[in-house]
Amino acid sequence: MAEYGEWNRKGATLSEVTAKDEYGVSRDFIITGIEADKLEYREGSIWGNPYLRVLRSQLEKYIAEQLGTAYLMKVKNQTELRKIKKETAELKKRLDTLQHRKTALEETLKK
Repeated sequence: MAEYGEWNRKGATLSEVTAKDEYGVSRDFIITGIEADKLEYREGSIWGNPYLRVLRSQLEKYIAEQLGTAYLMKVKNQTELRKIKKETAELKKRLDTLQHRKTALEETLKK
């Protein structure tokens, strides 16, 4: 089902917790997809806590089938908006820091 090397590609897989955050789906939803042979998975463990990894492309296709394309697009857009807002806030903070530094340097050069 999966393309060659898809499991190794950056961003191609996600854990069940990330799937919940990004797509709003539960572990049970993912397990149902696994049992229906719609999702391939791999098991992982961090600090002794087991989790499931699934392929993003398959999960998105499964979500579109089960919950609709409109739901998938809405959730993806919300996730992208959240990332943009976070990056914007970080850039504003960095810009403020640079402007303060610029002001300080200009003051020292005037002397």
